[in-house]
Parts: sequence; structure tokens; C-alpha cells
Amino acid sequence: MDPVETPTPSKRKVVVLLLGVAAGAAALAYSGIADRAKGMQEVEAWTERQAVPTVRVVQAQRGPRDQELSLPGTLNAYYTGSLYARASGYVTAWHKDIGARVRKDEVLADISAPDLDQQLAEARATLVQLQAAVQQAQANADLSDATNKRTARLVTQGWSSEERGDTDRFTAASRAAALSVAKANLVVQQAVVSRLEELTRFKQIKAPFDGVVTARAVDIGDLLTAGGTSGRPLFRVSDIHRMRVYVNVPQGFLAVMKPGLKASLHVPGQDAAFSAEVTSTANAVAEDSRKGLVELQADNPDGALWPGAFVEVQFHVLSNPDTLRIPTTALLFTKNGTQVAEVQDDHRVALRTVKLGRNLGNDVEIQSGVTLAQRLIDNPQEFLSSGDVVQIAGESALPRTASAE
Repeated sequence: MDPVETPTPSKRKVVVLLLGVAAGAAALAYSGIADRAKGMQEVEAWTERQAVPTVRVVQAQRGPRDQELSLPGTLNAYYTGSLYARASGYVTAWHKDIGARVRKDEVLADISAPDLDQQLAEARATLVQLQAAVQQAQANADLSDATNKRTARLVTQGWSSEERGDTDRFTAASRAAALSVAKANLVVQQAVVSRLEELTRFKQIKAPFDGVVTARAVDIGDLLTAGGTSGRPLFRVSDIHRMRVYVNVPQGFLAVMKPGLKASLHVPGQDAAFSAEVTSTANAVAEDSRKGLVELQADNPDGALWPGAFVEVQFHVLSNPDTLRIPTTALLFTKNGTQVAEVQDDHRVALRTVKLGRNLGNDVEIQSGVTLAQRLIDNPQEFLSSGDVVQIAGESALPRTASAE
């Protein structure tokens, strides 16, 4: 039997070296596999995070007790009179310029109307003729009546023929009718004279009421035509002791526009604020703008408010402090109506139907469907639906209950 050969020291080193190489290769392989698995897990986690949308949330707020509603308005005079020529002629003088304060019936301009004066003179002469004609017809009628009465007695006594009686009777009736015609002609001519006399009063253009001359479009020598109202008025007089303010108010606020509602007026270029109050509404809404016309009035004793000026009207509207408001950007319009997207504690979305109140511009009132504690998505995407998971901006990570599925 041959003796067993023992390995030499060199062979033992080779074996140890090979085992070390194998262990190193195994370690390298394990490290690579582990790094790859970790990388895949990170990629998977990143992908999941990217698949979950990040949203900003807002919460409902209570409205203030007193609400200030600011809207543009236009100032108008309490009364405005546009004066045109009622008598044809030439302007001989004007006495009041723009800015002048005038009293009622104060003369603003004089007109020379020779044609009108001639017509009046002729009409008065004709009136005199007709008055004489009435007197003559009255005398003839009286004579015929007396003759008819006398002839009627003679016919009864047999001293006159019936033919003569009929003739005198018809003659009396004819002259009585002629008297009626003469009187009617006199009445007509008196009306003509009165009309012309009334027109001659318009040779002086007078102020219709106390006020301020806000426009003048007439000068000496201008030819005026009676009845012309298509061009500019000769004068415009405005009563500015009290002003009217007209404001187009959105439909959502018309319900509170009751007579007596207080407001403040701010005129560009003036530091002072003016007080006004609602007096009436148009009781109609314009279809193109969905706004209603509201009239306010404001005292103007110093004349600081001018007709035609722009004014900012700030209504002092009492509001219900229990009414909640949210940004209009939090609304979601779906086939189910107007909704909001609530983020629940597990970061899942729940769509809630809400009932809207007044639109306040950036905010909107909510009558039902929202509480103060709810977190609502601002600018929600249209594809969101109930049950979707979202990430709230600013939070580090999703809860495990939301990310596990």
C-alpha cells in the first residue's frame, strides 16, 4: 500500500487563494445585487411619488360682519334741462356763460324774431276783424229774430201771409247760425293769437329752475330754427344741490340694495368722501351683463360733485358672519353640479357638492356643503375623483394607509 501524499505548502496556498477569490467574487456579486435592488426600490418609490399628485389646500373662512362692496358709478345732476330754440330768429345777446349760477326764469339769451312779430301783428288784426264780424252777425241775428216774432203775430191775426212768416222764420234761423259761425271763428283766432303770444315769450331763453349753466352752444348772430332738437342744446342747466348716482350692481347683490342703504362716494382727485344712500332700483337685470341699475342720491351743498364724473361707490352691506367663504379657484364644475374636492385624513379625495351664495370676485359664499375644518384642494384637476390619493404640498410623506395600496 502506497503512502498518502500530503499537499505541499505551495498547493495549500493556491487553494486558500482560490477560496479567497471565490469569496471576494461572491461578496462583489452580493453587493451589486443589493445595490441594484436598492436602486430599483428607490426608482419604484420615486415613480409612486410621481404618480401621486401634489396639491395645495385651502380652508373656508367666516365672512366679516360688515362687508364693503366697491363698484364704479356715474354722477348725474338732480335735474338737467337742455334748452332749445322755440322761436326762429337771430341771437342778439347771451347773458350767462358756463359755470354761472342762475335762478329760475332768469334770462340766458335774447332772440330777435321779426317774422314771428309780424305773424302776431297780423293775427291780432284778424282778431279785431272777427270781433267786428261777431258784432255785425249779432245785430243781424237780433233784427231777424225781432222781425220773425212780429211776422208770426201778424200771420196769426191774418194780416200777413204764411209765406211771409216762413221766410222771416228761416231768415232768423240762418242769421243765428251765422252768428254761431262768427263766434267760432273768433275763438279760433283768439287761439292763434294766444299761441303766437306764447311763442314770443320764447324770444327770451330762461332758466327752467335754479342751477348752474353747464353748457353753452350759442353766440351772438347765430340763426336759430324753432323746434330743432337734433343738434346740441343752446344751454344746459343742471340742478346740482343734490346729485344722483347710478351704479350697475351684480345680480348677486341686488337683494340687499334696499332704499336707505348707506354708501360712501370717492371721487378721483378729491380726498374727501361723500355720503349717499340708495333711493331706488330699476327692478330689472340686463341680460348681457346680469347687472341691475341702482340709483343713489347724495347732498352736494358745496358743488364739489360734478355731473358726468366717475365715482367709486362703496356700499356698507351688512353680512351674515356665519356664512362661509372659499376661493373661487377651489370650485370644481362637474356633471353633478358645483363641487369641491376635500382631502381627508388618509389623503384620499372626497368630492362634495356645495350650494353657492354670492360671487364676491376672488371669493364665493357657500350656503351649504363645506365646514371650517375641511381641507379643500385649490385649483383641483378635472380628472380627480373620489378615492384618489393626493400629496399635500409641504408634507414630507404620505401616511402608510394611503401609500400601501
